[in-house]
Amino acid sequence: MEDERIIGLYMARDEEAIEQTALKYGARLLEISSDITEDRQTAEECENDTYLEAWNTIPPQNPAGYLFAYLARIIRHLSLDACRYRSRLKRSAALTELTAELEECIPAPDDTAARLEYRELGEAIGRYLATLSEEKRTVFIRRYWYLDPVKTIAAQRGIGQSKVKMTLLRCREGLREYLEKEGYEL
Repeated sequence: MEDERIIGLYMARDEEAIEQTALKYGARLLEISSDITEDRQTAEECENDTYLEAWNTIPPQNPAGYLFAYLARIIRHLSLDACRYRSRLKRSAALTELTAELEECIPAPDDTAARLEYRELGEAIGRYLATLSEEKRTVFIRRYWYLDPVKTIAAQRGIGQSKVKMTLLRCREGLREYLEKEGYEL
């Protein structure tokens, strides 16, 4: 079923919308969550919570033209929340490692005014990513948005793990330089 029809079902408050969403995107959403949570049961719970969140937010939201991206954003946040909850006292090594890698590139907000700069920072990062080749951008996004392990990215892209690591290093260095040119103090 086309996304427009699925969104129409949500707008009409027809429960078939959830069934059609699960049929069309369920496997991909489950994969995103499984990669983040590393637990099938938690991933399935996040998938179900994603459908509930979509039901509760469409309407008033109307993600026409980007339904999968809308759902992927929801499941990603739910999966990260599940990881945070699960490891409240003991930080997940994967999340800590990824945070440490990007800490040097992205300034951390320490006051309310900095929150307003988040949107501008996100736009600056988006502009930087647009300057990268498709392969570099994909590697960067798979690592830092989808939280894929280096080994998985290497296998998906058909390249060596050392090339993935070097690409990520160079992208982080490039991001740091780009943000400094944009006026961010790092």
